[in-house]
Amino acid sequence: MATFLYRLGRFSFQKRRLVALLWVAILAACAFAAAKAPAAPDDDLMLPGTESQKAFDLLDQRFPGSSSDGAEARIVFVAPDGQKITASANKAAVEKIVTEVADGNQVKSAIDPFTTPDAVSKDGTIAYATVTYKEKSPDLTDATKHTLEDTIQDGKAAGITVNIGGSALEPEPELGGVTEIIGLAVAAVVLVVTFGSLAAAGLPLLTAIVGIAVGVASVIAIGMSSTTTTLALMLGLAVGIDYALFIVSRYRSERALGHSAEDSVGRAVGTAGSAVAFAGLTVIIALAGLSVVGIPVLTKMGLAAAGTVLIAIVLALTLLPALLGFFQNAVLPRRQRKGEELSEKDRGEKKAGKPNMGTRWASFVTRRPLAVLLFSVLGLGVLSVPTFSIELGMPGDESQPTSTTQRRAYDALADGFGPGFNGPLTVVIDAKGVADPKAAAEQAATDLAKTDGVVSVSPAMFNKSGDTALLSVVPTTAPTSTETKDLIHTIRGEAPDLEAKTGAKMLVTSTTAVNIDMSEKLSDALLPYLAVIVGLAVLLLMVVFRSVLVPLKAALGFLFSVGGAFGALVAVFQWGWLADLIGVEQTGPIVSMMPIFLIGVVFGLAMDYEVFLVTRIREAYVHGERPRQAIVTGFRHSARVVTAAAVIMIAVFAGFIGMSESFIKMIGLGLASAVFFDAFVVRMTLVPAVLALLGDRAWKLPRWLGRILPDVDIEGEKLTRTLEADSEADASEAEPARVR
Repeated sequence: MATFLYRLGRFSFQKRRLVALLWVAILAACAFAAAKAPAAPDDDLMLPGTESQKAFDLLDQRFPGSSSDGAEARIVFVAPDGQKITASANKAAVEKIVTEVADGNQVKSAIDPFTTPDAVSKDGTIAYATVTYKEKSPDLTDATKHTLEDTIQDGKAAGITVNIGGSALEPEPELGGVTEIIGLAVAAVVLVVTFGSLAAAGLPLLTAIVGIAVGVASVIAIGMSSTTTTLALMLGLAVGIDYALFIVSRYRSERALGHSAEDSVGRAVGTAGSAVAFAGLTVIIALAGLSVVGIPVLTKMGLAAAGTVLIAIVLALTLLPALLGFFQNAVLPRRQRKGEELSEKDRGEKKAGKPNMGTRWASFVTRRPLAVLLFSVLGLGVLSVPTFSIELGMPGDESQPTSTTQRRAYDALADGFGPGFNGPLTVVIDAKGVADPKAAAEQAATDLAKTDGVVSVSPAMFNKSGDTALLSVVPTTAPTSTETKDLIHTIRGEAPDLEAKTGAKMLVTSTTAVNIDMSEKLSDALLPYLAVIVGLAVLLLMVVFRSVLVPLKAALGFLFSVGGAFGALVAVFQWGWLADLIGVEQTGPIVSMMPIFLIGVVFGLAMDYEVFLVTRIREAYVHGERPRQAIVTGFRHSARVVTAAAVIMIAVFAGFIGMSESFIKMIGLGLASAVFFDAFVVRMTLVPAVLALLGDRAWKLPRWLGRILPDVDIEGEKLTRTLEADSEADASEAEPARVR
């Protein structure tokens, strides 16, 4: 592996103009394809195999044409204090507003609340009008949206309060933000401080930008959504900078030892590039493994992000060596750029290594590994405590800030019609083949009305064939409450009794039902998913490290990282700690997909730092150093770079905290905190402590297993021996020539 990458690095260096031109052509082709691609479809939340999805599929089949993909708005009217919305002046104002909205070109229908049953609250103070559109929310024109927004001012002029809920005024997801630019700026500063060279700092940024441009353009070209694109951007940018950072750092080290620019590029790609390839492969495994969950939108996000990571790896192994060919000396420290060569003494010290912060920290940990291990585990355990209080759900208007019109409309409807009005349950009665479908629907309505927690049941609405009925059930409690979830389970539990009485089947769906089904589906998929990604990653790390205990320790360590990350999410988004600081105006449940998505991404990134740090430790060990000394040597070479890489990744992820979409904000905070815990607590504290306690046992591999596993030479030991042998052969051939 190292030998192949050594040759690839030298080839890219030698043919740098060709390699750079090829990447420019690839970028141009991807940009052209993205520009010509049609608008991406919305991410429909489909849950194959669940009762909610079966009910939706049945509705599409039995009620053809009834479902609409168009946007919807619910205009909520509230009368002034002490007045009724049904008063003549208020009623006239409401009817005028509804008429003006109904005149829009994109409006499909606008229903007057005074001609709709139960559209006015019992006390007569609140009413609502439902507006449906021919187009989806992103396709609504500015004129259509302005007409809808103007109703708020029209209502104010008439003395009534108007607020608007629904999907019509949903903001379009952002692809980036000002805080992401700040994240890039922080990354640039860290790179300059780490390398002391603008060229050395600029190359990782340049390759990362090219990588995300190619990756994001490819994602757009194949028609994926903006949310998927944002996640690809986030991960591609973070790993792209980190992977280039490690290779540039190794190149500078090789040049400091006196190797030529071309040979240094080959050695850097052969050693650090091997670590990049295997570290990236663990990230790809974790992301692509999301497809085993069986939720299409999660599969798309995982595959898109995995593809972007793959592009970052290929760029680091090809374009970066080519760019180093253009900036052979510009990336070096100032002393070397001025032509000051290291003396033999300096080179010896460079190889032996002067003490630095990394060596001092590693020495501290290896002197008292048990105490450090216990303290770190205890600290991460405390940080993980909030995880046990995690509540999952899909955020709706109730999670919007109280300053938004959507949230005020939600609250007004809850006040006027009860908290369950915002989340009615849809009950589908499948009476196909039943002797008396109407009797079956009436029996279902009677049973549902008697169920505790139900406010009302609408009259049955049959399809044209008369074999399927639709009932709307309004709960007494809010959509996200535990009581509503229990009610759904109760109704589903009554389905067998109805089938026994009438022969009809009963299915329940709604937003709340979808949340329940999603949580259960994700819970059921969690163990198989972990088995797949952990099993493959452990096997991969056994190949990399030629060890059994090191991969197992790596896999277990990530549990602490993900526990701390979930603790941070719960503390901020549920409990409201520091919520104002990051712009969380309303606390609520954690998005249902977050646990399994965060686990997958964090596992991949955790293995990144494991590979980057431990390969240097193993490199020292296989070259003859004792276990504890190898830890110190590994930290001497890698601690500063790993620290810089972690700070950069934290800055990039933290940049997404400033975005408006709740899901992206959660991902940004979760990943930023997970990287912090994993890099600084787990990998740079727990890992050396455990390795110090294990000693030589950490690097043992059963002989039978060693014969099965391929030897990929990630540390470049064989490569080094080959290059040294070639150097000695060249020297021996040159000696007779000088004698003659």
